[in-house]
Amino acid sequence: MREITVGTARVPYRVMGEGRPLVLVHGGSPGSTAWDGVAGAFAEAAMVVLPDLSGSDAARDDGGELTVELLAEQLAAVISDLGQGPADVVGHSLGAAVAAALAAVRPDLVRGLVSVAGFAGLGDEYLRNALTVWRDLAGDAGTFPRYTMLLAFSRAHLNSIGRAAVEELAAAYRANAGRLRQIDLALRLDVHDLLPRVQAPTLVIGCARDALVPVENCHELAAAIPGASYEELDSGHIVMAERPKELVALVQDFIG
Repeated sequence: MREITVGTARVPYRVMGEGRPLVLVHGGSPGSTAWDGVAGAFAEAAMVVLPDLSGSDAARDDGGELTVELLAEQLAAVISDLGQGPADVVGHSLGAAVAAALAAVRPDLVRGLVSVAGFAGLGDEYLRNALTVWRDLAGDAGTFPRYTMLLAFSRAHLNSIGRAAVEELAAAYRANAGRLRQIDLALRLDVHDLLPRVQAPTLVIGCARDALVPVENCHELAAAIPGASYEELDSGHIVMAERPKELVALVQDFIG
């Protein structure tokens, strides 16, 4: 585990494998562990970098308000600390907006960009209301994790893993200060003006069964980023868990 200081934050990051750097950016989740199910597969052909940005369980900061600019600055510092030149950057959900912002303002650091289950921000009333209900359930210790699970996974996936696994998942999605800061940022963020500035080759991946970020948000991203291509997987929001092999194949084919 490596760690760097960016402003008031201590940002840890893990490195796996060798080769050209592939940075996996977490969304509104516990942190980089969201990628653990696919990181090993990526590490067979790349140097996989797993940062924990502010709001994650592993990062340490002053607890202040999160912004896309702040998280993009932390991401830029991680890539610069590697000293390996521009990286391929894959962002999931909120992390997709952060990755796109970085590609727009620091094109020297981003060789290729992949947006997974991402959104640009303001404009989708469904998404705004889903996020609002999610945040407002934070005081209910029983309901918050179950609602989180419903947003995160498709019905087909939850039924396929069985009740015991579902209960284990529910126990892992407790409300904490970092997750609430991430949800607040998701409700405020707006990167629409940055998207036309992205110069890196871009792949946008939507998830057909996503109960949090409907695929129309991914269509919007692909249309706004010059030259972006679009692919769709039959999955809920946490595609790394539901369709890991298909996700890895899409990303590797794109960056390879």
